[in-house]
Amino acid sequence: MLIPPRVRVMSLGLAFLPPIACGEAEAPTMEDLVGTYQATTFTTEEGGSTTDQLAAGASIALILNADASTAGRLFVPGGNPDGSDFDADLTGTWALNGGTVTLDHAADTFMRDMPYTAEGTRLTGEATFGGVTIRVVFARLLGRPLTSSLISSLNCNTERHRA
Repeated sequence: MLIPPRVRVMSLGLAFLPPIACGEAEAPTMEDLVGTYQATTFTTEEGGSTTDQLAAGASIALILNADASTAGRLFVPGGNPDGSDFDADLTGTWALNGGTVTLDHAADTFMRDMPYTAEGTRLTGEATFGGVTIRVVFARLLGRPLTSSLISSLNCNTERHRA
């Protein structure tokens, strides 16, 4: 196939443009993370057996407010030692250090003992407690404006998944 000279020159010019690299994404700010989150993954693994807690009826909703306060609910049917439902109020505070979110609330939950990594619109945490590994992934619900650093992070994550 014959390529017109003008197209060949344009193609060569594009080849010499510096690549736009994502590199290390900037650490998110508290402003980037403010919003309402819903667990999209909540699993427990013990003795090689994994349980999908969401499929079993559990739910986690978490709100991270701009004033560093939190609200939300953790519900696990049959999650108490006596077999009754575990229902915890997640009212408390949150902190951000680099790209790591930590929670503090009065309810005695694994959530306050698990750090979460912030990436784009997701928070991901995994920790082991007494032989049980718990993994939680939160997705931020839509409805809040995106900041420039969040958009940059989303673009980099998209590029990584294409590679």
